[in-house]
Amino acid sequence: MSTLKTQQCEACRADSPLVSDQDRKELHPQVPDWMLVEEDGIEKLQRHFTFKNFVQALDFTHRVGDLAEQEGHHPAILTEYGKVTVTWWTHKIHGLHRNDFICAAKTDAL
Repeated sequence: MSTLKTQQCEACRADSPLVSDQDRKELHPQVPDWMLVEEDGIEKLQRHFTFKNFVQALDFTHRVGDLAEQEGHHPAILTEYGKVTVTWWTHKIHGLHRNDFICAAKTDAL
């Protein structure tokens, strides 16, 4: 099986399944620095990245944005002085899909 960061996101439809408990147990250890969080009843993957200054944080934000465009899958990104918070989830299904774990792994690789 290929690593998550080498996989591509698949087109997701509104009837695509959420990750199962078994999938979550397999996928989450591959992105161990990402927290599973719940906001408004929606499960998401979230990670905080730290930087020396705003310029570095903004550069990282742009690279995450480029990744999102390449994958056709878009996170919430909060850019602050020395800190970027990236949150992945699949809007269409209101929760986590394999795509979110793939994008989290690719974000780590940046």
